[in-house]
Amino acid sequence: MFKTLKNAWKTPELQKKMLFTLFIVLLYRLGACLCVPYVSPDISTSFESLYGSSVLGLMSILSGGAMQYATLFALSVSPYITASIVIQLLTIAIPALERWAKDGANGQKKISALTRYVTIALAVVTSYGYSMLLKSQGWLVKSNWFAMLVINAAFCAGAALVMWLAELINEKGIGNGISIILFANIVATLPGMVLSLWDGVIMHGYVASKAWSVVIGILITIVVLIVVVATVGFVVWVTNSERRIPIQYAKRVVGRKMYGGQATNLPIKLNMTGVMPIIFASSIVSIPATITAFITNEENGFKNFVESFFSPTTWPYLVVYLLLIIAFSYFYVMISFNPVEVANNIAQNGGSVRGMRPGRPTVQYIQKILKRVTLIGAFFLCIVAGLPMLVTVVTTAIGTFNPTLAQKLPDLSILTFGGSSLLIVVGVALETVRDLEAQLSMRASKGFLG
Repeated sequence: MFKTLKNAWKTPELQKKMLFTLFIVLLYRLGACLCVPYVSPDISTSFESLYGSSVLGLMSILSGGAMQYATLFALSVSPYITASIVIQLLTIAIPALERWAKDGANGQKKISALTRYVTIALAVVTSYGYSMLLKSQGWLVKSNWFAMLVINAAFCAGAALVMWLAELINEKGIGNGISIILFANIVATLPGMVLSLWDGVIMHGYVASKAWSVVIGILITIVVLIVVVATVGFVVWVTNSERRIPIQYAKRVVGRKMYGGQATNLPIKLNMTGVMPIIFASSIVSIPATITAFITNEENGFKNFVESFFSPTTWPYLVVYLLLIIAFSYFYVMISFNPVEVANNIAQNGGSVRGMRPGRPTVQYIQKILKRVTLIGAFFLCIVAGLPMLVTVVTTAIGTFNPTLAQKLPDLSILTFGGSSLLIVVGVALETVRDLEAQLSMRASKGFLG
C-alpha cells in the first residue's frame, strides 16, 4: 500500500488529484467545525450521554462528531447516501429509471440530477426532525420561528455543500467522494474514542483507587489493541478474498481474425456488500431506542419496555441486529448482482462456465455459489460488527445481576460501533489504493505503447 502511495505521489497528474482530495477533505473538516446559530454550547456532553448508543450515535460517528456539536455539516453524507440507495432501489422497480440506467452517460446525468433532488428533500425532512430534537432537549438558545428557520436552512445548506464536495472528489480527486468523506469523519473521531477508552478503562482504576483495577484496565486496553490489529488483518484478508468461477471462451472467426479460445474466470467478492448491510441494520434496529429518546415522560410504558428489553445493550437488540445484517446482505446482493444477466453476457460472448451448459444450468450454478459466498460474507459482517456490541451487552448483563461488580468494571460502551467504523475505514483505504493502482497501471500501459 505504501509503495503504491509513493509511486502515485511521484506521478504529477496523480499528485494533483491527491492534493485536491486532501484540500476538499480539509474544507469539509473546517465546515464540520462551524457552529450553527442559536445552538447551545452545552449540547456535546448531553448528546453523548443520551444518544451515544442509538442510531444518532452512529450518525454522529459518520459525521465526524458534527451531529454531536450541531455544526454546519451535522447531517453529513447521510441524506446523500440514503438518496443514492433509494434511487438504486427504484431503478430496479421503475422501468423508466431502468432505461435511464442503461442509456449511457445521458441517462446517468438524469439519475444524478434526480439523486440530488431527493438528497435535498431528505435533508429538509432530516433537518426538521433534528432541529425539533434540539428544541425538545433545550439545546437551543432561541426557539422562535426565525431561529428555527435559520437552523434548518443552515443544516440543509450544509447537506447540499457536502454533496457538492463529494461529487468534486468523484470528478477531480481520488476514490469515491462519499467514501473519502466517511473515512475522514471516522478518522477525525479516533482521538475522541481513544480518550474515551482511556477514561473508561485506565482512569476508572485510578478513580477507584484500587491497584488491581488499574492492572485489569491496562490488560483490557492491551487486549483491545490486539483485537483491533487482528480485526484489521481479518478485514483486509476477507475484503481481498474472492470466489472465482472458471469460464472458457470458444474460438470464433470474425472477418479474417480469430477471437476467443481463452480461459478466464468470473470473480465474486466474498464481501460484495461492503458495510451497507450494517448501516441498514443499525438504522432499523435503533429506531425504537431513538423514538424513546424523544419521550420525556419517564413513566411511559413503551419507553420503559424499550429501555429494558430493546436498548442497544440488551440481548434481543443484538440478536435482531445480527439477523438484519444477514437479511440485508442477501437483499443487497440480490439488487446489485443479477445471475441471469451475467449468464446471458457470458453466453453472448461465446463463453461458458466449465462443466455447465449455457442457459438455466449456468444461472443455477452461479446462484448457488452466490448464496454460499453471501452467507460467508454476512457471517463476517456479524463478527466484525457484533463482537464489540457483544462485549457491551455482557458488561451490562453483569451490571444487572451484580451492581457492585459493575461499578468496578471499566466502561466499554465506546466499543458499541467500533466494528462498523473499523470496517468502513479499512474498506475505504483498500478501495482507494486499488483505484490508485488501476490508474498507475493505465499510465504505465500508455507509456509502454507510446
